[in-house]
Amino acid sequence: MEKAELISYFNEATFLPALQARTKEAALEELVNCVVSAGLVRNGAIVLEMVKRREELGSTALNHGVALPHGRTTAAENLMIAFGYSKRGLAWGAMDGKPVHLIFMVLAPPQEQNNKYLPTLGRLVEVLSHSAEREKFTHVTTFAEFTQLLKS
Repeated sequence: MEKAELISYFNEATFLPALQARTKEAALEELVNCVVSAGLVRNGAIVLEMVKRREELGSTALNHGVALPHGRTTAAENLMIAFGYSKRGLAWGAMDGKPVHLIFMVLAPPQEQNNKYLPTLGRLVEVLSHSAEREKFTHVTTFAEFTQLLKS
């Protein structure tokens, strides 16, 4: 999967370059509310419960200020990614002990015909493993800038 292919899973309505949340739980709620407001999921309560339970299994923080909360849910019809940036950073239980600034919430239905959920997670991890790439995401303020970064 090419980096540019990730663009199709993002939506301008689920791009939050200035999260208001001050806790991990509040950030999850803010991102879930965003996908609900965009009409991309049928039941926000189900999605929120799912991502919280996933966090209880183990932190989705990848270190270096990145978290990838994710899961499959019957409330989602299609694979999607919501993005949030927290300038102040949030405690997320990362192994390196650092706060999380970049949050990519990946949601997918229980079954997909093209089965892109795991490859998408893997590609995001690969892209975000490079410090130069992570740094660029901290400076985007518009969805156009965000998608341009994914194209480059």
